[in-house]
Amino acid sequence: MEEIKDLWSCKKRTLQWLFILFLWKAASGQIHYTIPEEMPKGSFVGNIAKDLGMNGKQLSNHGLRIVTSKGMIQYFALNVNSGHLQISEKIDREKICGEIEKCMLKFQVLMESKLKLYSVEVEITDINDNAPQFRTKDWKMKLNEITTLTERFLLPKAQDPDLGINSIQSYELTGSNHFSLEVQRGENGARQAELVLEKPLDREEQSAYDLILTATDGGDPVKSGTLQIHIIVLDANDNMPVFSQSVYEMTIKENIPKGTTVATIRATDPDEGINGEVKYSFQEITNKATQIFQLDNTTGEIILAGNLDYEESSFYEFEVQAMDGGGLSDRSKVFVFVSDLNDNEPELTLTFAISSIPENSPTGTTVAILNVRDKDSGVNGQVTCSIPSSLPFELKKTQDDFYTLLTERSLDREEVAIYNITVRAVDEGSPTLSTSEIISLKVLDTNDNPPAFIKSSYTSYLLENNPRGTSIFSLKANDLDWEENARITYFMIESQVRESLLSSYLSINSETGVVYALNSFDYEEIQEIRFLVKAQDGGSPPLSSNVSVTLFILDENDNAPEILYPSPPTDGSTGIELAPRSSEPDYLVTKVVAVDADSGQNAWLSYQLTKATEPGLFTLGLHTGEIRTSRFLMEKDALKQSLVILVKDNGQLPLSASVTVTVVLADSIPKMLSDLSSISAPINPPSDLTFYLVVAVAFVSCLFLTFLLVLVAIKLHRWRNSQLTHSGSINFGGVPVSQFVGIDGVRAFLHSYCHEVSLTSGSRKSQFNTSKVNDSKVLTNQQNSDVKDPILSSEDLDLNNGDLIIIQQAQPNTDWRFSQAQRPGTSGSQNGEENGTWPNNQFDTEMLQAMILASANEAAAAAAANPDGNSTLGGGAVAGTMGLSTRYGPQFTLQHVPDYRQNVYIPGSTATLSNAAGKRDGKPAASGGGNKKKSGKKEKK
Repeated sequence: MEEIKDLWSCKKRTLQWLFILFLWKAASGQIHYTIPEEMPKGSFVGNIAKDLGMNGKQLSNHGLRIVTSKGMIQYFALNVNSGHLQISEKIDREKICGEIEKCMLKFQVLMESKLKLYSVEVEITDINDNAPQFRTKDWKMKLNEITTLTERFLLPKAQDPDLGINSIQSYELTGSNHFSLEVQRGENGARQAELVLEKPLDREEQSAYDLILTATDGGDPVKSGTLQIHIIVLDANDNMPVFSQSVYEMTIKENIPKGTTVATIRATDPDEGINGEVKYSFQEITNKATQIFQLDNTTGEIILAGNLDYEESSFYEFEVQAMDGGGLSDRSKVFVFVSDLNDNEPELTLTFAISSIPENSPTGTTVAILNVRDKDSGVNGQVTCSIPSSLPFELKKTQDDFYTLLTERSLDREEVAIYNITVRAVDEGSPTLSTSEIISLKVLDTNDNPPAFIKSSYTSYLLENNPRGTSIFSLKANDLDWEENARITYFMIESQVRESLLSSYLSINSETGVVYALNSFDYEEIQEIRFLVKAQDGGSPPLSSNVSVTLFILDENDNAPEILYPSPPTDGSTGIELAPRSSEPDYLVTKVVAVDADSGQNAWLSYQLTKATEPGLFTLGLHTGEIRTSRFLMEKDALKQSLVILVKDNGQLPLSASVTVTVVLADSIPKMLSDLSSISAPINPPSDLTFYLVVAVAFVSCLFLTFLLVLVAIKLHRWRNSQLTHSGSINFGGVPVSQFVGIDGVRAFLHSYCHEVSLTSGSRKSQFNTSKVNDSKVLTNQQNSDVKDPILSSEDLDLNNGDLIIIQQAQPNTDWRFSQAQRPGTSGSQNGEENGTWPNNQFDTEMLQAMILASANEAAAAAAANPDGNSTLGGGAVAGTMGLSTRYGPQFTLQHVPDYRQNVYIPGSTATLSNAAGKRDGKPAASGGGNKKKSGKKEKK
């Protein structure tokens, strides 16, 4: 029977819940639901998706979720699949709201797709889930037997956390007819049971009574609670305790420590003895209050036993009773008010936040939604949120406890890439308490910055004749953007360069910006190249910028001077310039004109006269190329003057060109033509390299064979000389003088001169001359110890039918030599060439022959007068005797080299020509022996 009753009760509760469940939407957009308490987890509260006008199938796209505050219990959950609001925690109305009649749970729902908050409140209705309960199960009373009828005694109240009909509705007293029960209704609607004495008491008849007080609520099913009342009948006690105040009110701070005396109550009883002893106790106090307050039953002090928290309870109300030893009592109410202190920091909860935002986002873009809450009340619970004013954001309050963080102006990633936004919540208590939350926001890059070159324009220089592929210079551009938007690619804007495309001359590395030369440049063709380089980033759409580049080609000395005048002949002849013999010094004969294709100092030309027929006759302007006379022209100056002009530039490793200028010394053109008729133009035979090579090989072969023959002859001569040395000395005393005189003697001299030159050019210091001696087979050997390597010619070996005469030349007489001023020249001129060339005209040859004949006669006479062979011109076999060959040796100088008239050997005589000039001057000729020391010094030099 009881099971059926419970089942019916459960069904009834379900129907009740279905009837009281409703929802409504306020004009402000707030959603309201009503549900009973104690519903199981997962119970349906409402279709919030439908109430918000959303399609349940697209619920996940809207990002709908419940926003909770930090530290709060989450009683509800949102089913993202169906959009239903469900219960996630069991709800106890009495625990949440206590005695508050209307219990509301509020929370917010965030729709992330619209970044909009919706307030939802759920009203929790009471169900009869609590039975009435008395504080104690037993209650003892002492009544004096003299208690008057209809006297009322307050009975303990039953506690029922439920509200309304579910709270206590009635009291019932059973157990005795001496007492009745009267229920009074207080100001707040609470019922108070009072015990009324209906019949007089007589302790002698009955000293105790046991009554049962039953408290019943109005729920369905009805619940009740009982209290056992034990009444003891006492003897008469005519005075009862009386409190000094009917109500005790006190205000205490929530932070007072435990053990503090909150208040002291006091009641007085005029009786004496046990009837005057008063004891204090709590009456009508909640269980929570008993854990916080304690009452000293003797002194009446109310002591704080627990921690006060204004946020949990700001007011306590209970009754205290004072009872004497005779059972009489009095009651008083105590009201404790708890004052709030600023002991709770504000709480910041990040409801919604984005981690990154594009830098081109519009102003007013939502970055985050925050919920702020302070458990304190009044001023202490008023919170203000703020962010630093320097940031490009604003914090706007949207609802009571919600703030939205928005962008205040446009963002620039190049200025700030990451923002750490500190949101600070400060209450208005004293002292103020605060808390903060850091929101990190990364600014995403957009391609809003074009590449920028380091320089506004570029100038580079390149030396011509560069190798292909040479790196010329490098460009660099920077982009303030990030990653792909900052990846720069370089291009050359195509243009025309000397009728060709720029890409045929230059190329650029698209990644590094290095410009390369594709060809070798020639300064004479291209001096500069102007072009544009484009730098483009990798953004979408891409941005770009251009820069002007100028490439200057530098000149290199790669062109030799080109002679324009006189132009090179095409018929094998040379150009002829006319210079009158009447020209005065500094007369302009002609001008050499040359140009150089290079530029700068590489094209600075200088002119040099490298070779001239008559040195000193003409001058050449160093920079003008003008050929001028340097003196008056003379009759002896050659008619045809050849000048070799060298034109040289001023480059490093200078280049040059030369030209031959022919200047004819004539007063008029007809005369010039008549003079030139006798001058045959040189005919240059065709060059044949093969022919010259064959001739050179043949000459070397013949020279080698000649050397071998000469070597054999020297060996034979040494052997024969060694044989003749043992036969004794040879005397030339009997040689006739006439054999040294005549034309044959002159020819012998000339033959000896030429033969000596050919032999001494590669021989040793000792020199030997051979000649014929008629009818004489005498060998003269002077100073045998000084003779070395005598050389015999093949012609002399055959003279006089195989008879050999060896005559050793004596030391030359140094007094015979000419000074520089005495050297012979044409017509006795002293201004001849310093190189002492052999006379090449007929007049000079005849004069030389006459001088030789005169010298030969004098030498013959001297030989006759000095039969011992030590003539003035004779020379011993001293090594290094000066001969004509010395003139052509490697150490030839004008000071100590004899003229061609020195050391003239007269065939048939042991004498050498002495200084005729000395005789004319009256100076005796020095003997050969007397000049050996002096000649030795000259040989050493």
